[in-house]
Amino acid sequence: MPIEQRGVDTIPEEERTSGPRDVISILLGSNLCLGVIIFGWLPASFGLGFWQSVSAVVAGTLIGTALTAPLALVSLRTATNLSTSSGAQFGVRGRLVGSVVGLLLSLGYTALTIWIGGDVMVGTLHRLTGLPADGLSYSLVYALLAAATVAGAVYGYRVLLRLSRILAVGMTALLVLGVVAYAPDFTTSALPDAGGYALGSFWPTWLLALVAAGLSGPIAFITLLGDYTRYVSPARHTPRSVLRATCLGLTAGLLVPQLFGTFTAYAARAALDYAEPLVSTAPGWYLVPLLLAASAGSVGNAGLMLYSMGLDLDAIVPRASRARATYTVAVVATGCVFVGHFAWAAQDAMTSFVLLLTAIGTPWAVITLIGFVRCRGVYDADALQVFNRRSRGGRYWYRSGWNPAATTAWALGACVGLLSVSLPSWEAPLLPLTGGVDCSFLLSGVVGGAAYALYPTAPSSALRTRAPLPDPGAPPQTPLLKRRRG
Repeated sequence: MPIEQRGVDTIPEEERTSGPRDVISILLGSNLCLGVIIFGWLPASFGLGFWQSVSAVVAGTLIGTALTAPLALVSLRTATNLSTSSGAQFGVRGRLVGSVVGLLLSLGYTALTIWIGGDVMVGTLHRLTGLPADGLSYSLVYALLAAATVAGAVYGYRVLLRLSRILAVGMTALLVLGVVAYAPDFTTSALPDAGGYALGSFWPTWLLALVAAGLSGPIAFITLLGDYTRYVSPARHTPRSVLRATCLGLTAGLLVPQLFGTFTAYAARAALDYAEPLVSTAPGWYLVPLLLAASAGSVGNAGLMLYSMGLDLDAIVPRASRARATYTVAVVATGCVFVGHFAWAAQDAMTSFVLLLTAIGTPWAVITLIGFVRCRGVYDADALQVFNRRSRGGRYWYRSGWNPAATTAWALGACVGLLSVSLPSWEAPLLPLTGGVDCSFLLSGVVGGAAYALYPTAPSSALRTRAPLPDPGAPPQTPLLKRRRG
């Protein structure tokens, strides 16, 4: 299969051959991995009981899906990825806000997936073959996972879609075996080693689990959904069918692995760490299936995230090809894996990462959805590509390529979110106003969305609708010859 040549340009109609089933396949198959499973462990590490943990994960996932899934309809209309599509609200240069948010989200989740997958692989190989669980072993396994991930990401969407279809079946079977393997030691009681509620009482801790373990899953896809739905044709598939497929794919693709993580966390008594107890308590017959789950599942999920990172970097630096951008972000992500393994505690690193990025990503998603409703799903696809062509002008030029209303609203929402977040090592100054409860995602979304919604919409005459002009800094282009008449 040839390497995909498309970056963030508009996908031609004849290439938009995917459908709602493909959306379900890629959301389900790519998420059945340890990088998603481990989020189900977080509520247990916070000191919650099993059913309390399940309720937090389910509630957070459903709320997040309701907010995130409609974003899939944006790229269905624009035929390009979501960060580029957000140029309709933020401006053709202001859409860099979405590209940076998407790049950070994908970077963190790619590193996390390779990190936890590599840790479980080393532990499993240690039990199977006696492989030393030292720095060299971890480094080699991380490198192998990263190399396999890069291969899938560089080949692009079609290869990742085929891999996701296989993983949707294979990983489901491995997880079912896992339930059988860990069931004898399962308990619903809170784990004593967790040390009680992480935030001192039930409701603040439950809300922390709702955000960190449940809501963070769908929020991770706020810039990713368009990578798949841009290949779906609105001429052959209705928005309702695409939205339904996205909701089903997100809900099943996140709840199945996360609830498996919650189940195994209590079965393995994994209060302070997840990878080591998961491996050490696994029965001998399940070690090979566990090794397959850690390797294949990690490559599928990290490959999809790395593919999205390549698109986001391609959007930030239009001169870079998608393949070159993918290689670049792969190096950075692999570096983050080594830092995460050797320098950070897993629980603190994961919690801080998801809370911070949820706070800055939620207002961007809300503003993009408000813009979608305002324009009734009608976009000027050609005008969205002005920045990629290194030219100027068009409907979404606003002020020098930036829409001050959307950019300011996002900045306000993100600042309020960051100032009201509760991290393991730091409490933000606005926390006392919410009774010590982390409401950062809610406050950031409400403030950012309200600031944008209340800003008066510019009349059509105020928009720069002239034909795009070439950028003086761009290389000269050879003019097209006029066709002779007669």
